[in-house]
Amino acid sequence: MTVQTMRAALGLAVAAGLALLAMPSLAQEVANGPVSGLPLPRYVSLKSDRVNLREGPSKEHRTSWVFQRAGLPVEITAEFETWRRVRDADGTEGWVLHSLLSGRRTVLVSPWSKNKGETFSLRETTSDSAPVVATLEPGVIANVQSCQNGWCRVTVSKMSGYMKQDRLWGVYPNETVQ
Repeated sequence: MTVQTMRAALGLAVAAGLALLAMPSLAQEVANGPVSGLPLPRYVSLKSDRVNLREGPSKEHRTSWVFQRAGLPVEITAEFETWRRVRDADGTEGWVLHSLLSGRRTVLVSPWSKNKGETFSLRETTSDSAPVVATLEPGVIANVQSCQNGWCRVTVSKMSGYMKQDRLWGVYPNETVQ
């Protein structure tokens, strides 16, 4: 078997696996990754300031993007051997070596916000009327401490407080994080 034949076979196997995951009836049954046994999809973060996003699950595949922000949250949508298919907040998808990912939960503050000058309040408690600890701009990375009842406790530069969960990318709606 030639290298090209092996690559083609690998590509077909990965595509078939992703197609099966996309089917609604089977997607509900497949709750854990075939390699890690961890839930799919799930959020993780990047370990390094330089992470290559590849078109397929091997170093032979072309690099389509280079992430340059350690701690950036990404969503794992598929697994193949030591590779993880990830999606970022902009919807960019590709394959990353699992060793470049961390289980540490981080979030982006309202990365979808396009209003120049818009900020979001980090509050002392889980109330819209609680005192503001800090104001954060869209795209700020925060470490997740916990999430429950629609609020997440996050830390940014030694400041901790609460933000509404729907203003954060990197946690699922109504997800409980402990």
